[in-house]
Amino acid sequence: MTDERGIPAEKRGILKYVPVPSLVFFIIGVTAAALHVSFVLFPRFSDFFNGTVSAAFRAVLAYVTSVYPASLAELVVISTPIILFLTLRALWRYMTDRPHGFSRALAIVLSVAALMYSLFVFDFAAGYRTTRIADRMGLTVEKTTAEDLYSVTQNVIGELNAEVPTVAFRNGASVMPYSHERCVELISEAYDRAKEDYPFLINLKGVPVKRLVTSKIVTYTHISGMFSFYTGEANLNTNYPDFVNVFSTAHEMAHQRGIAREDEANFVAFVVLIRSDDPYLRYCAYLNMYEYLADPLYSASKKLYSSAAAKLDKNARADLRAYSEFFTKYKNSTASKITERVNDGYLVLQGTEGTRSYGLVADLAVAYYMNGDGEGRIE
Repeated sequence: MTDERGIPAEKRGILKYVPVPSLVFFIIGVTAAALHVSFVLFPRFSDFFNGTVSAAFRAVLAYVTSVYPASLAELVVISTPIILFLTLRALWRYMTDRPHGFSRALAIVLSVAALMYSLFVFDFAAGYRTTRIADRMGLTVEKTTAEDLYSVTQNVIGELNAEVPTVAFRNGASVMPYSHERCVELISEAYDRAKEDYPFLINLKGVPVKRLVTSKIVTYTHISGMFSFYTGEANLNTNYPDFVNVFSTAHEMAHQRGIAREDEANFVAFVVLIRSDDPYLRYCAYLNMYEYLADPLYSASKKLYSSAAAKLDKNARADLRAYSEFFTKYKNSTASKITERVNDGYLVLQGTEGTRSYGLVADLAVAYYMNGDGEGRIE
């Protein structure tokens, strides 16, 4: 049976409790869940989806939100108390003014959550389940020995020292010789160059990396940058020293281009930056990679670490010391401990090794230099 509007009786029952838009959102959510399961089961499907559908979502979001000069994601976070208050007030009025108001309001809340989950799936989730970047680059990651780490660290130090004479320093810290906008342009050009070797590195020309207004406050969380998959924005904490900012910019641009795993985004940032024509970008790449290699080398062999570190140029060493002094006031903040736990939980949920994945960069670097058919040596 149908009513005068042609709506089946059984659906009239459902629509008493669930608004039509909510039903649509639930259907989208179920579709997204099925896709998410497919990502987990079929990495090749994830590769395809991440490079096509998700790439289109990210590109559209990035270009649309680029019209707004500041970080839209940051604005939303700052406005959360107001948004939450207005939302709760609207839901309360909705519940008290309509028949079956509570069930309909609950359906609205749950369906919006389903829609947010769906946006994540369509935009970014596939990136966590793609074929490992080592395989896509033709690298073989094996168990790393202390001698391997030492050899690669020496190589990186040699490249780093060669770039130091081209770098300006102030009070021990290196100084980026151009604006943030110019830095983004140069890194985008480097992505174009890296794409010749690695076609999966999709570039987005003319898309900004937005500077966070709350950078000094965010530093207490130890976050140097973030990618918002809901707005397509790469965001940078500009409070960090220049050599960290450059690397973080390249890292967030990697996320924006579909490289979701943290270790892989860090490694891509390195691979991209060393291909740049700009000496400061290359300097930043090698100095950051030295840091990623130094800790595991120290853990593997203090003797080999000391031998390698002694070869580091004094200016590069001063740059690291200046960074250490800068970071002292932020090092043991409560906010960073909370952020660490939340981030670790999120990364584990996505099938990665959690925050420990940041340390896997060294393994990728060793594979790149030791069995990358000589491609690791950039002459």
